[in-house]
Amino acid sequence: MFGKNKTKIEQPITPEELSKLNDKMTANPTIRKYHVRTDSAQIMALKKRRKILSIILSIALIILLILFLVSLLVTKWGDLVIEIDRPAVAKGIVLSETEDFAKKHVSLSAKQALDVTNITYKWLPVDLDTSQDGEHNGENYVAYTFYVRNEGVEELKYNAALDITGVAKSADEACRVMVFKNGKQAIYAKGQYKNREQAETDATKFVSDTVVMKTTTEGFKPQDVDKYTIVIWIEGNDPECIDDIRDGFVRMRMLFEVDDEGATQSPFGDYYNDGEIVEDTNDYNAIPE
Repeated sequence: MFGKNKTKIEQPITPEELSKLNDKMTANPTIRKYHVRTDSAQIMALKKRRKILSIILSIALIILLILFLVSLLVTKWGDLVIEIDRPAVAKGIVLSETEDFAKKHVSLSAKQALDVTNITYKWLPVDLDTSQDGEHNGENYVAYTFYVRNEGVEELKYNAALDITGVAKSADEACRVMVFKNGKQAIYAKGQYKNREQAETDATKFVSDTVVMKTTTEGFKPQDVDKYTIVIWIEGNDPECIDDIRDGFVRMRMLFEVDDEGATQSPFGDYYNDGEIVEDTNDYNAIPE
């Protein structure tokens, strides 16, 4: 038979016990957390794991930021980008979305056409090169009209190349690109899937897997203007227009360059011409009047 519970009387700690406790804590420090005594080795291991995890997370965030910035640089905010290289800018080559050059640019960007499906050439409007300037996308196609003018003081020769800068789900296999230059039309497509050297029956073969076409203009005099219209769509009659390319995309850039033997690029990206630096303001928008 159990007796009544007795109240436990706390005995005061003696000086000898206090000394032993201090010695023990000095030899093996402990930390009281949530009233649980945790060994110092466990605390150090926990801190180490947290530090490693923090470093890993920081690296992951930096990588994601870099990928995001690279994506922005590649796309330049659009799926079709038109640019002029620095020597051409220095020589006076400018771009505009309108024939009167009310706004002048050294870079233009066209938005992508959203929720596209395959169409065929016969479904496209017949007046794509003449109906509207600038961006005039339609249902299931991208269309963009722009102008190039020589505002310099000398006659020039320029080269232009339309490059593929990004592809998803092999959408370029069934892609068609129609380019008008001063009213003259040409249609381009990737070489046949089974034989890359063989062009599709309805188009001229891409220059390479990543270059759609190239063009050269010689004798481009001051105030001369060239007009371009670029149209992009997925050709439904292409053998590679299959479900696998659904939700894919193609991104392109057209770069205009001027051959200038007197221009060399510095490590900082500026060009030097006849001893004078040509500043790159990196303002790929409107050029002030």
